[in-house]
Amino acid sequence: MIIYKSREEIETMDRCNRVVAKILAAVAGAVAPGTSTADLDRMAERMCRDAGVRPAFKGYRGYPCVLCTSVNEEVVHGIPSSKKVLREGDIIGLDFGVVLEGYYGDAAVTVPVGRISREAEDLLRVTSESLRRGILAARPGARLSDISAAVQTHVESHGYSVVREFVGHGIGTSLHEDPQVPNYGTPGTGPVLKEGLALAIEPMVNIGGPAVRIHADGWTASTIDGSLSAHFERSIAITEEGPMILGGNVEGL
Repeated sequence: MIIYKSREEIETMDRCNRVVAKILAAVAGAVAPGTSTADLDRMAERMCRDAGVRPAFKGYRGYPCVLCTSVNEEVVHGIPSSKKVLREGDIIGLDFGVVLEGYYGDAAVTVPVGRISREAEDLLRVTSESLRRGILAARPGARLSDISAAVQTHVESHGYSVVREFVGHGIGTSLHEDPQVPNYGTPGTGPVLKEGLALAIEPMVNIGGPAVRIHADGWTASTIDGSLSAHFERSIAITEEGPMILGGNVEGL
């Protein structure tokens, strides 16, 4: 069942996502060679405590950490570890959310570790652009699959592939609500987008094929062919005027 939000609820979600954006930007700024993914997780948890918000992921279905940290061929849901030390040339996906006044915020960004290859730079750029295309397609009166098709078309026009096992989602008083938002599809199908719908749009893009595998930890997903993967995500709301990026426009997010 799709749950539509009032203006007051959207305002609360906007405040929530501003906290997400602030903490995620700070964590992204701390990414550097020699830093462990556990260091980043501790930083995010400390900032949640200082901001008076609850981390959205820790304890969710048993997930052990505040951040998801996915490095290189890892697509999503990488678990932070003191043994996972970042190296020059890596890329790392940072997925993060909080709960504020009973509402969830959720966002992700993939960032370089020092200087990265041109191939990796292009992947990050195209994935970020595909998120922007998806957001622009989220207008009242459009169909849900118009978002999906906008992402897929942009990604595949650059020779990359979209992951199909994981999708975006509705968001509100639960982290994952209806409807699911795939990153592929035929335009003009699915539910009509209406004012008050809040969505987390999150392209996951691989340089190689779309197939992924789940690690023995039960969480980390990696590309089967070992190719690099990138992940960007923002929570939005459908308004009369068009898509509203919850938390505002933040550089890199």
